[in-house]
Amino acid sequence: MRAPSRIRRQAVILAAVASLGAGLLAGCADDGNDEPDSSEGGGGKTTITLGLFGAMGFKEAGLYDEYMKLNPDITVKENVVERNENYYPALVNHLTTNSGLMDIQAVEVGNIAEVVNTQADKLMDLSKSGKESDFLEWKWKQATTADGQTIGLGTDVGPMAICYRKDLFEQAGLPTDREDVAKLWAGSWDKFVDVGRQYQDKAPEGTTFLDSPGGLIQAILGSETERFYDSSGEVIYKTNPAVKSAFDLTAQAAEDGLVGNQTQFQPAWDTTIANNKFAAMSCPPWMLGYIKGKSQPDAAGKWDVAAAPEAGNWGGSFLSVPKSGKNTGEAAKLAAWLTAPEQQAKLFDVQGSFPSSPAAYEMPAVKNAKNDMTGDAPIGTIFAAAAENSPVQVIGPKDQIIQQGLTDNGVILVAQGKSAEEAWNTAVKTIDNNLEQ
Repeated sequence: MRAPSRIRRQAVILAAVASLGAGLLAGCADDGNDEPDSSEGGGGKTTITLGLFGAMGFKEAGLYDEYMKLNPDITVKENVVERNENYYPALVNHLTTNSGLMDIQAVEVGNIAEVVNTQADKLMDLSKSGKESDFLEWKWKQATTADGQTIGLGTDVGPMAICYRKDLFEQAGLPTDREDVAKLWAGSWDKFVDVGRQYQDKAPEGTTFLDSPGGLIQAILGSETERFYDSSGEVIYKTNPAVKSAFDLTAQAAEDGLVGNQTQFQPAWDTTIANNKFAAMSCPPWMLGYIKGKSQPDAAGKWDVAAAPEAGNWGGSFLSVPKSGKNTGEAAKLAAWLTAPEQQAKLFDVQGSFPSSPAAYEMPAVKNAKNDMTGDAPIGTIFAAAAENSPVQVIGPKDQIIQQGLTDNGVILVAQGKSAEEAWNTAVKTIDNNLEQ
């Protein structure tokens, strides 16, 4: 998701969480013949189709129009499914049958390991189309098979920071300067929770330090190299001390009343943003768009961004090219162009999608970026540092199922009155049942 599968950045966020119906992926490719590129568009033009989820922003940022101007013989069209929960199962079905695929298909980071491990033979090796040196090392590795095939080019990443309300911090007697705030919890999520206790001691009435237990555990686990799977592909979430430690720390924060009792990205949680009910939240770049969309107008400029206790990632996607497409050569060129540093910088400028290309971090659109909600905060610099220091994380095929179980069927229960032990047992039961399906 990018964020969890129902979440996107900025406009993407608003689209992905909306309760909108989603159609099935429409078929725009042949049934698995590796045919040479052919013309499908009118007037002798070749049409390249993209299958996407949410609003990934290529169209909104004007990139399709720019590419077609540079390549007059190409027409670009997209087919968008609003939510990845609906998009991904259909994509797997089309990959399995090797039919009904677009020329380019997006893959969410939570699904990339499964695609790499089970569907790589259906997808083109893009290692010669994109330049490995253009991408963060860990981003490139996420879409690369054991034998060196890179089946997806990275679009964006979700480097983690902490967004906080300067006014609420001040009222609680905490510093408000972003450098001083970051020093309070530097290097330790335990320190971060301790700051929450300091906040809660003098908290403005009716507010909590953090928005939700789900956001906290997501951030902690996002900074770990191994979470739910080990490097050999074994499920280890129940035995991994890092997972249990993150769960227990989050549960303790919930028991101590430091977090809100709502599930993220649900209507009741949205109202806590609008009504200023919490002082801080785990904050990848796309979260800024969500904050803006759910806040009252007078909240602009009252937020700031500080470095997280430890660098981590929450979100991101890839573009892949199915071998069954009629236009594989042109599709690979388009995928490479859309994910090149220059285009990633433009996408961030318009959509808030943070680049997976370090070369983009020195471009003015990123380096000098500001946000309405966070005033003069140098968000491009802050998020770039987090991206470059994030661990090369082991991604498993069912990461989303495990993460959602720990949040929506686990730590949230503690915030709602259950014991940490009851919550852990419920989460494990839910996850294991879903993994067996």
